[in-house]
Amino acid sequence: MNPLIQIQGLSAAYGQKTVLRDVNLTVYEKDFLGIIGPNGGGKTTLMKCILGLIKPAKGSITLATGLTIGYLPQYSSIDKKFPISVEEVVYSGLSREKGLFGRMNAEDRQRVQQTISRMGLQGFEKSPIGSLSGGQLQRALLGRAVISNPQVLILDEPSTYIDKRFESALYQLLEEINHDCSIILVSHDIGTVLQQVKSIACVNETLDYHPDTGITGEWLEKNFNCPIEMLGHGSLPHRILAHHNHHHE
Repeated sequence: MNPLIQIQGLSAAYGQKTVLRDVNLTVYEKDFLGIIGPNGGGKTTLMKCILGLIKPAKGSITLATGLTIGYLPQYSSIDKKFPISVEEVVYSGLSREKGLFGRMNAEDRQRVQQTISRMGLQGFEKSPIGSLSGGQLQRALLGRAVISNPQVLILDEPSTYIDKRFESALYQLLEEINHDCSIILVSHDIGTVLQQVKSIACVNETLDYHPDTGITGEWLEKNFNCPIEMLGHGSLPHRILAHHNHHHE
């Protein structure tokens, strides 16, 4: 498997407060990595470092040559009052080389329409984003993130947009996207993440990596106040690693 993102000895801080410390992580081709951890543990900071939005205090992030990344941000960062249609939102995913409101040519229009159809939003092309439900808005933003066929797709807390009815449709879509693209999914929803992903990274200032989605009950209990019995429910995998430890100095 080819590594697409390699993080070595990464530390990040806001002012005097260290948010991430000595983080090492490799993301491979066709990976589906779930990143979990408590609020304030550094999950979003790690994503922003990968995206180049935050400069690390220490360490390095090496991206594969020419790597393209799609990004679905947190719901709280979206301004639903912004006067833009579904079609324009999806098209803006092509706009890095075209400018936000550059004119669509016939090929662009076809790609936008195909993406809108893939997201299940046919008939909403001209709808303003303020008129959409949370699930519809999420799919429009996911369309923006994938229309340029990125090699890596980063999703920050996607389940905060939607109710449970739409959640299974979203994860089915991500499973299809994962055939062509690596996915990094940031979530505090452990149960959902465990069902979907191929590997898990637990972030709480430091990072623990589990290549087979195994996590310990002790860590779950400590960081999420979550009873260990949850691992036996439904179709959740029941794999637990014996060793799991975040070292805090």
